[in-house]
Amino acid sequence: LLAAVLAWSRASEAEPPPNLVIIFADDQGYQDLGCYGSAKIHTPNIDRMAAEGMRLTDFYVAAPLCSPSRAALLTGCYPRRVGLGNWVLRPDSPKGIHPDEITLPELLQGQGYTCACIGKWHLGFLPPFRPTRQGFDYYFGLLHNLDTFEAAHFEDSGGVPILRNDEVVKRPADPAELTELYTGEALRFISENKDRPFFLYLAHTMAHVPLGVSERFRGKSAGGLYGDVIECLDWSTGQILETLKKSGLDSRTIVVYTSDNGPGSRGAFALPLRGRKLTTYEGGMRVPCVIWGPGRIPAGRVSSELVTSMDFYPTFAGLAGAKLPDDRVIDGKDVWPLLSGRDGAKSPHEAFFYHGNFGELTAVRAGPWKLHLNPTPILYNLEEDIGEQNNVTRGRFDVVQQLR
Repeated sequence: LLAAVLAWSRASEAEPPPNLVIIFADDQGYQDLGCYGSAKIHTPNIDRMAAEGMRLTDFYVAAPLCSPSRAALLTGCYPRRVGLGNWVLRPDSPKGIHPDEITLPELLQGQGYTCACIGKWHLGFLPPFRPTRQGFDYYFGLLHNLDTFEAAHFEDSGGVPILRNDEVVKRPADPAELTELYTGEALRFISENKDRPFFLYLAHTMAHVPLGVSERFRGKSAGGLYGDVIECLDWSTGQILETLKKSGLDSRTIVVYTSDNGPGSRGAFALPLRGRKLTTYEGGMRVPCVIWGPGRIPAGRVSSELVTSMDFYPTFAGLAGAKLPDDRVIDGKDVWPLLSGRDGAKSPHEAFFYHGNFGELTAVRAGPWKLHLNPTPILYNLEEDIGEQNNVTRGRFDVVQQLR
């Protein structure tokens, strides 16, 4: 009887909430990982993630460019809903992610998580919009891009700054050192917080232009400089996984690797998809996504169910035991049944809506069907025509009308 009571007691103890890691590459193409078909770029660590976890073939971000996509990830909402659907934020922008939004790290903080944002922010540069005011306990990285506009803006002050929380620690930022700098900060954060639940949002600046990579990776890839950059990102991901394993955290951690939108650099590919960054063809918004979590995510799975970046908000909140806010609409759905491999689990999305660079509604997908809306309706069957080449509007006016 005593043994039975003790066994029941142990079984009834709540499983501790998992550590959560999102690795967010910038401007990485759908095909630019080995596990998604790249023949020139070698990504053994992310490929191993896929072999030990789940690879999603129909994963979407909510926008084909940086700031709106990041807003969606952290709020669980279409960017228009939170006022950030119109182009990207620049250093002189007076707005950013609104202080009244309840971000994913704010939800997790309420459940005892320590939260860090390391890397590119791009969601507002004035103090009220910065990471440490939006639920992150710690920040290290760039608030901005490194492109020509940003470089010109900071030319008279020494170049684009790297910040630790609100303190400038270096300027100008050097694209060649950023991935390894971020990785070092991420490993330190994991080591310092291994005894309590943590959320790490590692938002790489690469592979956004200007591309940069250290000498030990330069010239190593058959994919040119872009390939070197992706292989460095793969190395970084391997460092994260290895640290989790050595620390005994692998069975208590879920890691996501994905990108903020489709490819923007020369040498990057979204094949077999049509389009690139800044378009609402599949190549602009369908991106690679690999999810790893030994003991929680089934190994070797490939899912073609529709999942979005907005879904991490309610899914991770659920895993942490956090209650979703009930005073606003959350567009993301809890996809844990799907990610955990529950038999018969399907996408909870009836439809997915594609918004363009200025927040305009341009297309909608339901099941295999995708309808582009302007200037005239064009219908594609993505299961049969992943490259969006064959307009099948004629003869399927019922589907067109339903999607409209």
